[in-house]
Order: sequence, then C-alpha cells, then structure tokens
Amino acid sequence: MYKNIGFIGTGNMGGTIAKVVYSNISDSSLYLSDHSAEKLADFAKLLPGSIQSSNIEIAEKCSLIFLAVKPQVLPAVLKEIAPVLMARKDRFVIASMAAGTTIDKIVSMIGIKCPVIRMMPNTPVSVAAGVIQYCYQDTSEEDVNDYIALLENAGTVDYLPENLIDAACALSGSGPAYAYTFIDALADGAVACGLPRENAIKYAAQMVEGAAKMVRCSGQHPDVLKDAVCSPGGTTIEGVRALEEAGFRGAVIDAILAGYMKAKNM
Repeated sequence: MYKNIGFIGTGNMGGTIAKVVYSNISDSSLYLSDHSAEKLADFAKLLPGSIQSSNIEIAEKCSLIFLAVKPQVLPAVLKEIAPVLMARKDRFVIASMAAGTTIDKIVSMIGIKCPVIRMMPNTPVSVAAGVIQYCYQDTSEEDVNDYIALLENAGTVDYLPENLIDAACALSGSGPAYAYTFIDALADGAVACGLPRENAIKYAAQMVEGAAKMVRCSGQHPDVLKDAVCSPGGTTIEGVRALEEAGFRGAVIDAILAGYMKAKNM
C-alpha cells in the first residue's frame, strides 16, 4: 500500500476523490495542497489527520500523487514539481484526472519516464455511485491493485485502453450534467401538469435511479425494457413519440459526440 498519498488540487473532483481515498487508508498519510490556502484549510478540517501541504512537499514525499487540476493548469503544476520528481530515487506513481491529457503528454511534461495512471472520475463518486475509468503505463500490478483498493467506495472502477478514455469522459464524465438536465425537465413537465415541484423532483430522481438499476440488474437491453413499459395505444408510447419527434435521441448522441471531440482537441 502507498505510504504517503498526496492530492494537488482539492476542488470539486479532487476533493471528492480525496474523501474516498481518506475513507480507505489506515497506515498512510494524506497530504493536501491547493492554490487557495483558505479553501485548503476549510477542506482539511473535513479530513482529520490530513496534512496541509504544498505541491513541492507532495512531490518530495508522496508515493502516490493525484493531479486534480484543470487541464489548462496542469502544465504549470508539472513544470513546478518536475525538478523534484526527477531528483527522487524512490518509486512514485502519478495519477492524473486531467481531461484530454494523455499519459505520454504527462510523461513528456515531467521529463522522465515514470509510472502514470490516467483516470476519469465523475461527481457521483461522492455518493458511492460514480464511475472511474482508468488506464496506466509503466505501472506494476501491485501499484494498480493498491490504487483500486483506495477507490473501492467510489462505485464502478473500470480499466479501459487509453484510446477509449476520451469516449468514457464524454459519457460518464459529462453525463451527470445531462442526467440532471433531464431530471429537471421531467420535473418541469410534471409541474406543468399540476404536480408540486418538490414531489416532481423527488419522483423524477427516483424514477431515473430505478430505471438505471433495472438496466444494470436485469441484463436486458434498454430497448427491451422500454418496450415493456409501452403498452399498445397507451400513454407511454405517446410520450416516446413526442420525444422522437423532438429529436431527443439525436440530441443526446450529439451531446456525447460534442464532449468527445472537445476532449480530443484539448
């Protein structure tokens, strides 16, 4: 198991993953750094025993270093810590969650060959219902297994070849925003029909959760499950017709493709 674990960046995604890791460590120390000292201090209070640190100290001391900064910030961070990493004689692993940034690009910016895990988490990991895809390079089986163990409370942790990571980012990384928009729209429709908003949001969210669980637990194709709800001449097929007439399916596909192309071009 990694002895010292560091997070460079404790914003929405970094902070969420840090909480998951914190819940799964016993003999390891957790180091945290962030560009905002005030936000770092507030966040560290949520993880008693964690160490408020700096990018340099994390680069010096940690055997697993999570890079939880935006892709446009990553080059500056790696430029800062690269000399420290190059001077190290012990083994360390980099885990990057920067969208659209390949392992080869990360290694090139560091300036030395080193073990790298590239990961794509989404925000529902905060409620143990997330998805984290990962790939790796020059990383031992033990390193990867220890990494997975740290994230076991996150939800689904799945290996993918790196050439598929951007597609995963477009689906499960960006997907929660689309799901929230869908839930909000469902609730708006129900409110238009006279349902109180509080009830509408609660029912819409539970319905989407239940439908997702049906897909996962039944093993049936979504189309089969959809057809089971659509009685001939009934209310549901009329609603499906309205969705198709409005281009719902095509709009969703276009959203995934747009996110994918954005990630590829970053």
